[in-house]
Order: sequence, then C-alpha cells, then structure tokens
Amino acid sequence: MLPSHLIRYKHFYAFLLISCFVNAQDTIPTDTITRLPEVQLTYQAGSKTPVTFLNINAATIDRKSVGQEPSFLLSETPSITVYSDGGNTQGYSYFRMRGIDQTRINMTLDGVPLNDPEDQGAYFSNYPDIFNSVSNVQVQRGVGTSKNGTAGYGGSVQLFAPNLSDKQSASVGAGYGSFNSARAFAEYNSGIKNNKALYARVSQIYSDGYKYHSSNKSQSAFLSGGLFRKRSDWKINLLAGQQRNQLAWLGVADSLIAKDRRTNVNNNEDDHFLQAMSQVLNTWRISNASTLQSSVYYTFLKGNYDFDPNNYGYPPSTELYNYAFLSNLTGVFSNYTFTKNNLSCTTGIHANTYSRRHTGSERTLGELYENTGRKHEESIFTKASYSINRFTLFADLQYRHVEFSYDGAVPFDAMKWDFFNPKAGLSYQPSAGTTLYYSVGRTKREPTRNDIFGGSDDLLADDNGNALLFIKKAEQVTDHELGIRYNKGNWRIDANAYYMDFENEIVLDGKFGPNGLALTNNVKQSIRAGVELSASYKMGSFTFINNSSWNHSRIKEQDESFSPILSPKFIINQEAAYTFEKLSLSLTGRYQDKSYIDFANSAQIDGYFLLNARAGYTFGKLEAAVFANNITNTKYFNNGYVETDGTKKYFVQAPVNVYASLVYHL
Repeated sequence: MLPSHLIRYKHFYAFLLISCFVNAQDTIPTDTITRLPEVQLTYQAGSKTPVTFLNINAATIDRKSVGQEPSFLLSETPSITVYSDGGNTQGYSYFRMRGIDQTRINMTLDGVPLNDPEDQGAYFSNYPDIFNSVSNVQVQRGVGTSKNGTAGYGGSVQLFAPNLSDKQSASVGAGYGSFNSARAFAEYNSGIKNNKALYARVSQIYSDGYKYHSSNKSQSAFLSGGLFRKRSDWKINLLAGQQRNQLAWLGVADSLIAKDRRTNVNNNEDDHFLQAMSQVLNTWRISNASTLQSSVYYTFLKGNYDFDPNNYGYPPSTELYNYAFLSNLTGVFSNYTFTKNNLSCTTGIHANTYSRRHTGSERTLGELYENTGRKHEESIFTKASYSINRFTLFADLQYRHVEFSYDGAVPFDAMKWDFFNPKAGLSYQPSAGTTLYYSVGRTKREPTRNDIFGGSDDLLADDNGNALLFIKKAEQVTDHELGIRYNKGNWRIDANAYYMDFENEIVLDGKFGPNGLALTNNVKQSIRAGVELSASYKMGSFTFINNSSWNHSRIKEQDESFSPILSPKFIINQEAAYTFEKLSLSLTGRYQDKSYIDFANSAQIDGYFLLNARAGYTFGKLEAAVFANNITNTKYFNNGYVETDGTKKYFVQAPVNVYASLVYHL
C-alpha cells in the first residue's frame, strides 16, 4: 500500500506505470535469454540524455587515485572547487559545484544515498580510499535526472561499485609522502566463475596533516559479491570505514598565518567515526524489453567530536564539550524499465526511514542533553525518452515527500514537505558523434536540521517555551541547460551553458553556530549562470585535457545585489599527458579566480595558480608512480570567512608536496 500522502497521486502514477507496461507482455522463453553484463542503474544519463554530465572511467581513477579524498579528483572537472581542513589531500575535505555547497549535491553508491538525511552532507572521510573500489563516476551538473535521497539541487555525484565481470585480479599497494602521509591496501577480484563473483578490498591510511594537530588515521573495507543467472542477477555490497581525526575545521586569522602558515586554532579537539553500509541489489530481466531492478539497504553511523569553547572566542574556561551521534538509515528502491523500438520508459519508487540520536556532554559535568531526530522520505518518479529520426524527447517527473520530527526537551511539531519536480528536454544528433541538447528542470529541497535549528545541536526555546526555529522554507531552483557533445576521431568535447534561477536559496553566510557548524540564510532571489567546457584531444602519444568554467552568480536581497560567497568567476584545469609503452607523464595546471567570503563582498580569497605533475612506470607486474603537487610552491587559500568583529579567517592549503606509490599485481 502506498503511504497516505502518496494516495492522492496514485491514479496519476498508476497511469504512467501502466503506459510503460503496455507492451511488456512480449516475454520470451527462459532458455533463449543469455546473461547480460551488469545492468546500468537507471539514474545514469546516456549520450542522448539532455542533461549536463561527465563520466570518470576506471582507468582515470586508477591512474590518479592514491588514497586522497575524492573531492580533489572531482575538482579536476568543470565548476568544482575544493578545500581541506588540514591543508593536504587526506582527512576532511569538501567540494562545491557551481558555488553550491556539498549539502545540496546528491551523492549515491549503486543508487544508495550517501548523504545523511538530517544535515544532507556526505562525508567521504568516513569511507577512506573509497575510490580504490569505484568502477565509474558520473558527475551531473544542474538538477539532472531524478535520484534517490537528497535533492540534486546543484548537481549529483554517482559512484558505482566494482565491476564483478572484470577478469580475475589481485594486487597490493603502498605509498608514502609529505606530512608523513601513507597508504597500504590489498585488493582481489575473482571474476565470474560458475555464475558467481567476489570482490574484496582493505585499506589503511594515515597522515599528520599539513597543519599542526590535524592528523588522520583511518581504515576501510569493501566487499562485493554477485550471483548471475539467465534471468536474474543478485549483488551484495558491504562497505565499512573508521576514521580518527585531529580537528582543523576553523579558519585561521591572517595575522597568525603571517607568523606560521601551519597554525591550527582547533587545539585539543578530536573526533572518531565508524560508518557501515550494506546493500542487496537484484536485477530481473523480465523479457528482452523489460527489466526490474530492486534493492534494500542499511547504513549505520556511530561517532563523536570535541568542542573546545576556548577555540571559538568564548571566555576562557576549562570546559570541553563532546557531541556524539548514533544513526540508522534503512531504505528500499525499485525501478521498472521498458525499452522497445524508439521508446525507453522507467518508473521507480524509493522510501527510507532514518533516526539519529544526539548526545551532548561536558567532560566534568557529564551528559547535558539527549535528543533524537527522525526523518522519513518517499518518492516516485517516471522518466521516458522517445527518439524520432535524429531527435530524442525526454521527460522526468518526480514526486517526493519528506517528514522530519524531533524528540527532545522542547516541544516540536513534525515538519512535512511535498515536492513535485518536473524535468523535460530535447536532444538532436545532426551527425554521428555529435549531440545538441536543451533541458529545463525544477527541483525543491527542504532545509537541513542545522538550518532549522540555527546551528544548535539541542533545540532552543523562545521566551514562551516554543521551539525556536530559523529556516523553515524549502528552496527551489529552475535550471536551464544548453549544450553540445562531440566525440569523433581524436576529439571529445562537452560544452554547455546554464542558467539557474533560485527562490529562497539557502546559502552559507560565512558565520558559525554554537557547535562550530556553518550557518546559513535564506535569500529571496538569486541566479547562477555560466559556461562550462570539458575537452580532450589525442595526438599520438600526447593527450591534452581541458576542464574549465565561467560563472556569473548574483543574489538580490532587500534591493541590494551582490555575489554569493565562494563562487569564483573562472576555473581552468589544463592537463598535458604523455604515454609511451610503460612510461606515463603528466603536467596539470589549475587557475582559480578570486571569490568573496562575506555577503558584503568586502573580503575575498585571491585567485591562484597551481602546477601538479605525475610520472609513472611499469616494471613487469610492478607499477610505480610519483606525484608532485603545487610544485611552484604557491601560497594560497581556497576558503575563508569573516568574523562578526571583522577578523578575516582562512584555510591554508599545503605548499609543495610529494607522494610515491607502488602497486604490485599478483
């Protein structure tokens, strides 16, 4: 039975579902179906889908990933900025897409939401070395196609688990570099044998961090198994990670940076988190034309972090607070796809339930409070594409219901949101290898718990004892995407223009709340527009790759117009790579323009240029690689904010640093 809040839409979606099933009775005998390769998840965009996207394949990931935070690899694609707390590439790092922060970007692994439902952030640091087990990444910019979990407000990052149909392989690897950074891992893939397959990987990562007291020590494991039949495939994914960090999430005053760039004002603050995800995924090929893909999943999180008031400008004291969390997320999704002739239609449903217990304590006083946040979500979507000659028509309709409730000392009425998110587009192929497209889509997103509570971990009350709530309005964006994809000969070009029109956008205001978390504000009207380019050209042994973007963003509030924070106008990534037999060399330059760090647009982080290099060589079964980052020793910041007293604070990133990696294939 549909949940009560979906019943009013049941006839509409029943019609759409039936329309997909009309021709589905064209089944064929079991013995005529041969086992197909692993089926793509239906949330991915294809070459004719009129949305803006970029795929990062396994070869690129294997070549560039040596245990660093995934945000740094994503930043090599258009319109993405990145910074890390500790200044280096391990530990906590964050990215923004088109200037939009990470809590408003949908992230999934084989369709399982990675974003935490309450704060809507996804923390790769809880799954260290995850890219070592990823077979493909699709980055969609803009609202894209319908996804499970948090609304893809600024874009989405879809990760895909190891390809179990790959040939049998085993490898071990180790690496070491600047700031005492080290990684060790072992990986095994059985390939498909007797209709079964197994993949396993374990990793250990450590780094002192560039800043003082910013070390990261973490471990992770990934296990994936498959059972492949003629009509049906079963797959299990198990992912677990544990990390211990010395915290460095506060910006440092420029006066302190001038004395010592490695200064960390987060003294004596640590955290410890354990997170695990499990998934069972079934793909049932009902006929040559129809497929049903279903999954159940569960995610567990347990951890805590310290909060020292002395680091945040409070009066000196001996107090040390700790915030602890225990959460459980259980969900299910199912997608039916029918494809015949020129029509492809997919209808999917998704539902999950989530709870997170929050406990605040002080080392002398003991436990101060305990509360629990609960969130439930149900969604249903139908998307269809129909090809007519060289044209492809595309439509995607999603209904999403979200409910947030809270149990604590302050009475709280459950908050409910209902969103209808339509998307439509058209693509045209004037010739083989060339696709022109236009799409328009609208999506809405509820505020996070931190937005609603104004940065408080325990809900505050007003003078009348009522819940003190800050941001309650949902935000909305209408996104226009116009682009061209060209893939022919030695050229691959993806170019697009976008215009995103926001209502009640929830944006960072550069301030921090009572528990150290970043605060936000609603702005009545804002736009983000720009042009993006991803291009590559292969000339013999050389490959030239460019990923660039130009962004124009404005906020209108109370008859004033200004630029949003941390939204640089220009970002340019240029790579030149050379490959000859067993040798590979690459040189990558990145230019990032200045950006503002306050709404008044009176303070900024300056533009900067970085130059990175890589050299690799294969000795039989042994692969060796050396990475040199920021070889021009640029002194730069890529994030910051302004305190209420006008003090400018910045996040310093590492100077020249090196890393060496060895991988042995057994």
